[in-house]
Amino acid sequence: MSPNRFLPGGGDEISGMEAFRYRHDQLFCEKISLKQLAREIGTPVYVYSRGALEGSLRNFDHAFVDVPHLICYAVKSNSNLSILKLFRDLGAGVDIVSGGELFRSLQVGVDPQKIVFSGVGKKNAEIDYALNTDILIINVESKAELDAIEARAKALNHRARVSFRVNPDIDPKTHPNISTGLREHKFGISTQEALPLYQYARGLSHVEVVGISCHIGSQVTSLEPFLQAAQKVFDVLGRLQEIGIHLQYVNLGGGVGIRYHDESPPSIAEYAQGLRRFFARKEQVLILEPGRILCGKAGLLLTEVLYVKRSDRRPFVIVDAGMNDLLRPGLYDAYHEIWPVERNASETFIVDIVGPVCESTDFLAHDREIPVTQRGDLLAIMDTGAYGFSLSSNYNSRPRPAEVLVRNNTYQIIRERESYEDLVRGEKGI
Repeated sequence: MSPNRFLPGGGDEISGMEAFRYRHDQLFCEKISLKQLAREIGTPVYVYSRGALEGSLRNFDHAFVDVPHLICYAVKSNSNLSILKLFRDLGAGVDIVSGGELFRSLQVGVDPQKIVFSGVGKKNAEIDYALNTDILIINVESKAELDAIEARAKALNHRARVSFRVNPDIDPKTHPNISTGLREHKFGISTQEALPLYQYARGLSHVEVVGISCHIGSQVTSLEPFLQAAQKVFDVLGRLQEIGIHLQYVNLGGGVGIRYHDESPPSIAEYAQGLRRFFARKEQVLILEPGRILCGKAGLLLTEVLYVKRSDRRPFVIVDAGMNDLLRPGLYDAYHEIWPVERNASETFIVDIVGPVCESTDFLAHDREIPVTQRGDLLAIMDTGAYGFSLSSNYNSRPRPAEVLVRNNTYQIIRERESYEDLVRGEKGI
């Protein structure tokens, strides 16, 4: 194996720095040794680079500098309060999909006029929360939902600002479980439904229609689906203008992919250049909802090898991080690079890297070539800043890991490791 096999690959350029790199064969996050961090905090633990997070948002924002725009960070990708606050301090708003995400955002002082609420199944209590908070826009995904929002706004004596999420029936060519823009999906309304629904909404007393929205999926690695979707949105926008409905906002969602393995996603510059042409001489504000592209490569999951189990097929490397800590491999068969924290082995072997959870889907990698490892070694599961902790659970009654934010040569614990007592808090043994 090449000695450079575990050097950082493409993608870290988005931050203007190498967030994770080796120094004398020791893996660092910025200027913090991950071996030291594991010794002081324990494993498993999620580690994020503040520099990478800041750099990715600035880079994304700068790419659209010549277009009136609002970046609404997709909270579902990583909802830690410290990360929300960091992005808020840099001027971003948020894209939320639940009352809980609204609560989190308000806890760190996100401006309600920078909050967009999406999702197909909002409860009345969540609608009320959004209306009483006076958020910027509620994205509507059905006539039934529109009627519910009108009823709640009337009851509360509010006027709800809404946008319709249009389903463009575009194949984003991503994993089917994270594809949202085809007509068989539950999301949004069809382009054929759009005009009559906008006309219907215009006649409601407690609704103000201010925008149009679209989101085709996550981890999209080709520019063309974004351009096709944008074209369909602007086709609808043109027809609306012909009947006298003029909108303030065009929300083109998020979904730009990152390179986990051998993908070739568009650069942020290419993505921005493709979308900017739709806004030439347009009056609408562009809303974008990036998530993975901002934090995916800014984080890793640090885990310790518990055992190396030999078998007739191939060895199992059993680590202390399981599918409850990182669900993506078991859920999507997702690929994550796995780097040794100490790069001191000259030989490699092909293994399955698995966790301690009692499920056959509890794996982090299949048929993976890594340096020969042994009990007590540390491994870094790369590119887990997005949809890592946010998809974690307490399955098998396992406490969720700590989260750490590194800045230069210091770090802060931004989420304490859960205890056994945390597992039963709120339960009653009656």
